[in-house]
Amino acid sequence: MDFRMDLVPVRRKQVISGLMQLYLYDFTMFQNLDVNQDGVFPDYPGLDDYWKRGMGKYPFLMTNGNIPAGFALVDRMGDPEEGDFYMTEFFVMQKYRRSGLGSWAASELFDRFQGRWKVTQVKTNAPAQAFWRKVIGTYTGQQYEERVNPVIGHISQYFTS
Repeated sequence: MDFRMDLVPVRRKQVISGLMQLYLYDFTMFQNLDVNQDGVFPDYPGLDDYWKRGMGKYPFLMTNGNIPAGFALVDRMGDPEEGDFYMTEFFVMQKYRRSGLGSWAASELFDRFQGRWKVTQVKTNAPAQAFWRKVIGTYTGQQYEERVNPVIGHISQYFTS
């Protein structure tokens, strides 16, 4: 496998928009999401902000060779109590799951953005929880904190890269 991960320039943002449809489809297993009358999911709220300067938002495309394989959306957090960086969204196409791409990409992002991280999974997404516990545990030598949101039940890991 020839994995790469690069920031997505504005001229290529449609690649993230296209992959977002697959991501949202996967999420229908865990959240009550539906397509519209045209058979597509609504636009992801705030996606265009990832290409505005000074917003502290970073859109990354994962590729295998030149073929899109996933994406990550990273945000600089506005609340210093919560951390410096937030893994807002992270998606690996099913074909590339268990290939090492997700673990590699996550570690690359943690290395590129040194600081305090927060990574969250919805309470019903057990596969994502297992993935992030393994990846973050390996990356940090099990030196992370896990918290459950008392209102909605989502699970977050906090650690320093």
